[in-house]
Amino acid sequence: MGRADARRAQRRGSRRAEKSGGIRGLFTWRKLLGAAFTVCLLGMGAFAVLYMLVDVPEGNAQAKLQSNIYKYSDGTLLARTGEVNREIVDLAQVPKEVQMTFVAAENKSFYQDQGVDFKGTARGLLNTVSGKGKQGGSTITQQYVKNYYLDQDQTVTRKLKELVISLKVDQKKSKEEILAGYINTSYYGRGAYGIQAAAQAYYGKDAKDLDVAQGAYLAALLQAPSQYDWAVAGPKGKALVQERWNYVLDNMAEEGWLDAGKRQGLKFPVPQDPKPLNGVAGQKGYIVEAARKAVLDETGMSSEQFDLGGWTITVNIDKKKQQRLEKSVETKLIDKLDTKKRKLDQDIQAGAVSVDPKTGAVLALYGGRGQNEHWTSNAARRDYQPASTFKPVILAAALDQESVTQDGQQITADTRYDGTSERPVEGSDIAFAPENEDDANYGSVTVQTAMNKSINSVFAQMGVDVGMDKVMQTAGKLGMDVEGLPAVPAQTLGSMGASPMEMAGIYATLDNHGKKVTPQIVKSAVHQGDEPVRMADALGGQVISRQAADSVTSVLTGVVDDGTAHRSVRNAEGLADQQIAGKTGTSDDNKSAWFTGYTPDLVTSVGLFGEAAYPRTDDEGKKVQKGAQVTLQGAGGGGRVNGGGFPAEIWADFTGHSVGEPSKFVLDTDMGAAVAPPPDTTSPSPTTSPSEEASPSDEPSTEAPPEKPTDSESPASSPPASPSGDASSEPPTEPSTEPGPSNSAELPPNPGENNRPDDDNALLR
Repeated sequence: MGRADARRAQRRGSRRAEKSGGIRGLFTWRKLLGAAFTVCLLGMGAFAVLYMLVDVPEGNAQAKLQSNIYKYSDGTLLARTGEVNREIVDLAQVPKEVQMTFVAAENKSFYQDQGVDFKGTARGLLNTVSGKGKQGGSTITQQYVKNYYLDQDQTVTRKLKELVISLKVDQKKSKEEILAGYINTSYYGRGAYGIQAAAQAYYGKDAKDLDVAQGAYLAALLQAPSQYDWAVAGPKGKALVQERWNYVLDNMAEEGWLDAGKRQGLKFPVPQDPKPLNGVAGQKGYIVEAARKAVLDETGMSSEQFDLGGWTITVNIDKKKQQRLEKSVETKLIDKLDTKKRKLDQDIQAGAVSVDPKTGAVLALYGGRGQNEHWTSNAARRDYQPASTFKPVILAAALDQESVTQDGQQITADTRYDGTSERPVEGSDIAFAPENEDDANYGSVTVQTAMNKSINSVFAQMGVDVGMDKVMQTAGKLGMDVEGLPAVPAQTLGSMGASPMEMAGIYATLDNHGKKVTPQIVKSAVHQGDEPVRMADALGGQVISRQAADSVTSVLTGVVDDGTAHRSVRNAEGLADQQIAGKTGTSDDNKSAWFTGYTPDLVTSVGLFGEAAYPRTDDEGKKVQKGAQVTLQGAGGGGRVNGGGFPAEIWADFTGHSVGEPSKFVLDTDMGAAVAPPPDTTSPSPTTSPSEEASPSDEPSTEAPPEKPTDSESPASSPPASPSGDASSEPPTEPSTEPGPSNSAELPPNPGENNRPDDDNALLR
């Protein structure tokens, strides 16, 4: 190599050396550490800024949603309603060992950490950035923050917010509050949010009754609710959830939270099969809606506020009595209808309410064929006429006001009235001459007989004697909504609207010796974290005198023993020796039929209503809209549907299975059927063809009752010239040809007065 070549080689080496030394100089450890430190400082600065900028937000609306829980009077579950199946419970309601299963499953250092797992969070961030999906590692605090304050989105921004908010929440809230929030907001599968809903869904019990093995299963579920649900899991899923269940309990034993010996004795608690959420099918819907309305009325809150959930409402409904009432309607009415062969049978709607007269508690309620099929509750609707079930109100007003007849005689159960059909009332500025049922004339009869046979002409005159304004005032005091109703003689036929709930309250007040009873569906209502709502008192003061109320009760025993309800009620199982007071009613054109009756301990009102199930044209060529009021005539394959038929049979079957040992009224009165009034001496003489009823000594009539013209659809409209009847002939067959019941054994039979069927009178019975 020449000198020139040597110099060139030397220069090349120098350049390589310079280049090599420059790279090493650029990436020295000092510079690398400095750069890393700078990045850390920048990151810490950025995190400090983020920490200052991010506040703890309000909980998201979805996480706050709960179910509203409805319970029977005995505390058993009636229904859950709401968009989210969740019922928040205090941590104190969860056994301590069950609480610790969640700590053992998710975050053993929960009580020592600051609310975050930096390693787990960093791993989650890297996986999110790299697209590997979500990973575990979050603390209980972080999971609570994600459930309650944020959402389930897997983004870098959301994870950074989760970190900051978790640190702040850990500083602001106690570990107990955080743990309670976590177990109440987590999703457990089967549509259950929160430990209370999960305990019910998997083990059919409240969270407070869970044992540690069951708690460990619920804690294990949170890792994969769908995969770990024992009812649907495959072999792999079952193996995995058992493995995690063991993991939870082993952690508890290692941490000293569970006795090692107890741990070894635990067996895997196989959960129950899934059940449908308790909704509002069948009668539940009517009960729930009645309870919901009562709470809204009492609190004044909006439906939107209420439907956010968190309410636990216990109703007064007695579970056994409710089941019995449903069965009575089914066997005594529904089973006798044939909606395929007789389209008319589709129009029949039933409603009933049973009340404890001593407390006002609504013990049973029947609202119709199910809320999904018929939204309006027949127990609460008041668009149908109560008919002759209003007559006891007229008598109550007369006795309470110590009223007198037109000729100055004081009105009592023994007072005589002219029972002539279509007799014009005396002493009224408004002309009124109601027809008795089948236009039958009775001549001079006692008030007791007039009540037994529901003679319209008698009670129309009595209403005028008392003063219709006073009659309507008494009706209001007893519990009827009479606001805006005119005080006219036509109201004596029960031509206003009323509901079974309303009528049950009126008769319960009579049963309660004149002290006001307002039916109460709600036993207690409490919202999560609040004081219980104070519901209005079901019992009030004296609204009519005890003597007046007790005298009406005594008179009404005659309707059952010798009148229109005798056949259906006295022949029922369990009622032969039971003292009973009650009244039948059949409205104009047979659009409604009623029996409201009571024992000393139970008041029940049953109503049947004709409501068009489908649009059609009637026999007269008039269009009938769906939901319009129509006649019950012919339903069940018989003739007129009377209060002494289906309604009384339902009442008797329900009451006979509900009252237990026979009981007697304790009455402060010297009048009425219960104290053997003297016999009548004047016989009526029918001016038309013989009626349906016959005494045992008479030949039974086979003549069907005459049909009545169609009434106005409005229940508040003035009744037509002729009132409707309230006969108690057997409804499922042709009109009865059996003789009616005899008079009381203490009363000699009066041939003239017993020539009618076991039936109420006139247009409105």
